Amino acid sequence: MLITLDTKPARPQWLRAPAPVGSGYRDLKALVTGLNLHTVCESAACPNIGECWNRGTATFMILGNVCTRRCGFCAVQKGAPLPVDYDEPRRVAEAVRAMKLRYAVITSVNRDDRKDGGAELFRLCIEAIRDTVPGCKVEVLVPDFQGRREAMEIVMQARPDVLNHNTETVPRLYRQVRLGARYERSLDMLAYAKSLSPETPVKSGLMLGLGETQDEVVGVMRDLHRSRVDILTLGQYLRPSPKHLPIVRYVPPAEFAELRAIGIAMGFAHVEAGPLVRSSYHASDSHSQAVLAVA
Repeated sequence: MLITLDTKPARPQWLRAPAPVGSGYRDLKALVTGLNLHTVCESAACPNIGECWNRGTATFMILGNVCTRRCGFCAVQKGAPLPVDYDEPRRVAEAVRAMKLRYAVITSVNRDDRKDGGAELFRLCIEAIRDTVPGCKVEVLVPDFQGRREAMEIVMQARPDVLNHNTETVPRLYRQVRLGARYERSLDMLAYAKSLSPETPVKSGLMLGLGETQDEVVGVMRDLHRSRVDILTLGQYLRPSPKHLPIVRYVPPAEFAELRAIGIAMGFAHVEAGPLVRSSYHASDSHSQAVLAVA
């Protein structure tokens, strides 16, 4: 059962992210708005939006900004999904070109209303970016596609440079945190992606501070490594609003450093761990290190 607190824990100093300001942030905001695109940076209220946007990096969120699932941690809007916009891959590629990106990250809402879970649009985005910006690396952060292996095949056939799917939390907390998802399903999809393309780095991540124990986190890390995941991200859960799951505790930086060391000792090619780490944080650096290890 999920543990909750009667009082909100005080937010520690190490979680103070800079406010999103600066010319890079303003320019990217205007570009995304002008092309009628969504970013997970905005929709999921990422604390690193100022840092990343001023560096000219962003994670594009395709298939609309309305999710068919109601996960207890996520700030993305829930409800009836929007129609699929088949011009979206072109506009994403145009944004990547305008930003002069060499590394692009594409994610999506869950689209359980579609048989392929939206896999086709991931494929089209990868192809559009490669056609428009030759040489640009493309990482995709995909949903579980309800366990449909044929959907993962569609994505992997487009040869993403990194395949990411987050497990998010420990098995005991899945019913509260990831409504509609199954832990074993996520592990299976990660392992299947790796089997389809052994040379492609596979990535997954967890949020900490929802009531899990360190032993449970280490157990998930072992499961992910057995599933042939190469890159691991560990970050602090931040409550988007009072309607979302409460923060049980703030995990100190020293504990993240300990978990990173455990992950490296297990054999992960790269572990990004820290209070403000998110799935796409320093993604290009993670990719470079993982490629060397996988090769």
